[in-house]
Amino acid sequence: MPEKNTETPQPEPEQPAGPQQPAVRTLDARSLRGLAHPLRIRMLAALRHEGPATASRLAEQLGESSGATSYHLRQLAAHGFVEDAPGHGKGRERWWRAVHQGTAFDETLMYDESDPETRGAADAFLHEIATIHTQELNTWLGDSHNWPREWRASTDMSDFTLRLTPAQATELIHKVHDLVNGYRDLPQAEDTETVRFHTHAFPRRGHA
Repeated sequence: MPEKNTETPQPEPEQPAGPQQPAVRTLDARSLRGLAHPLRIRMLAALRHEGPATASRLAEQLGESSGATSYHLRQLAAHGFVEDAPGHGKGRERWWRAVHQGTAFDETLMYDESDPETRGAADAFLHEIATIHTQELNTWLGDSHNWPREWRASTDMSDFTLRLTPAQATELIHKVHDLVNGYRDLPQAEDTETVRFHTHAFPRRGHA
């Protein structure tokens, strides 16, 4: 999904031309299998959100060993998700950066009966994204009292139930993504903060 536009790798349908899109990596079967590990997904998200880092910095941030983060960074690099970040730090520390701003997920990878390994990777990938979204929301709810009132009043946790065809649902998703992308390059004000914006759209049976 790139956040076709997404910094945390997430599924998203292909979008038509509209507001400026971020650089996105579209997953194929091989790259999906290379990414579909909880720590790799979180490390890639951290590099996209926070910028370049070393294996030791990521280990401290994510509560892992530097040996684990170093290994998984090399795996991410082998699949083209991260690369060396020259000009950062001093000495022999190796710095890494994300190659793309977002990850695009093709839902057909979930339904390839001839490739159960890829279907399993797709399932693991999507469930990890859902877990990350839940954790981010829970973190906000637990910490919201520490934010100024104007920020507490500028957040949203809504859900809607609509009666749509698949084409209408796809159109709505594209419009929401275009709207969000239109805010990417606004001038930075003094009170600007990083804002996470989640979207979820899915059908359910038996409800009018």
